[in-house]
Amino acid sequence: MKNFCSFYIASLLLAATALSADAKQLRVFILAGQSNMQGQGFIAADPKRNNGKGSLEYLVKDPATAERFKPLIDKDGKWVVRNDVWISYLDRKGPLTVGYGATPERIGPELGFGWVMGGNVDEPVLLIKCAWGGKSLAVDFRPPSSGKIPYPLNPKLAADIEKDPQIVGKYYRETLRLTHGAMDDIKDSFPALTGYEPVLSGFAWHQGWNDRIDNKFNAEYEANLANFIRDVRLDLKTPNLPFVIAETGMNGPEETNPRALSLMKAQAAVADYPEFKGNVAFVSTRAFWRSKEESPTSQGYHWNTNAETYYLIGQSMGQAMKTLVGEAK
Repeated sequence: MKNFCSFYIASLLLAATALSADAKQLRVFILAGQSNMQGQGFIAADPKRNNGKGSLEYLVKDPATAERFKPLIDKDGKWVVRNDVWISYLDRKGPLTVGYGATPERIGPELGFGWVMGGNVDEPVLLIKCAWGGKSLAVDFRPPSSGKIPYPLNPKLAADIEKDPQIVGKYYRETLRLTHGAMDDIKDSFPALTGYEPVLSGFAWHQGWNDRIDNKFNAEYEANLANFIRDVRLDLKTPNLPFVIAETGMNGPEETNPRALSLMKAQAAVADYPEFKGNVAFVSTRAFWRSKEESPTSQGYHWNTNAETYYLIGQSMGQAMKTLVGEAK
């Protein structure tokens, strides 16, 4: 009887320890891609830029959008700084708020994504954003299992690679390095999260422009993206890491460019692979396109720099991730 009681008490202690450990988890999500994951959405409502239309400041005041965006501002009209979602983006780190786009004056998908995840997981959230402008999957993010580039490149790029072969896959490797670095540096970079155990919980991908403008890159995009998912999971030792692909949907539902349509079809196809069922999701973004008349600029490849678009892309990725994370439990 004494042995049984000792075993029972020990079991309770182990269970309590496990519950305590779970309660101290930090949910980590990687956000990766090129300039549209960096984020080009204007925060300030500049009268010189279409009277401020499409900026975040305009959206929180415009009656047509204020209801959706009012949670982003406090009672004093200042941008909310979350105390449950944190972000590491290259040299910028801190609690999630506006200003983590390509520059501190812009937002990207991280804002909408972070608000969804912060509101739907019990643990604190850390976003690790790994994004650089003008990067292709075929070359810059090329995953190891895609092997050598099997076709001729333009002379300048070929010469650059000949001088420095490490160009191929450089940003794949850099994404891994930044992920490990941020997860290993919680105590110093985020003192408020000291004592939490980081748990890699998902990967969000928004990229494609530099592949959709090149026929050869475009043709192998589906294979490269599938390899990218497999290799990331292998290298980060997370076999079923939830993965969300956001469509490269610039120009909206009216897009007719064959390369653009081909690349978006490839992105959707990867999420339908039987091996990825229940752990990879594709998010359509074309409905989030806003015309230049509704936006700060006419930069179509940057979604006309419309903050609403970037927020909605992030929000939709977050909603898809929420489902995948739920299924992964």
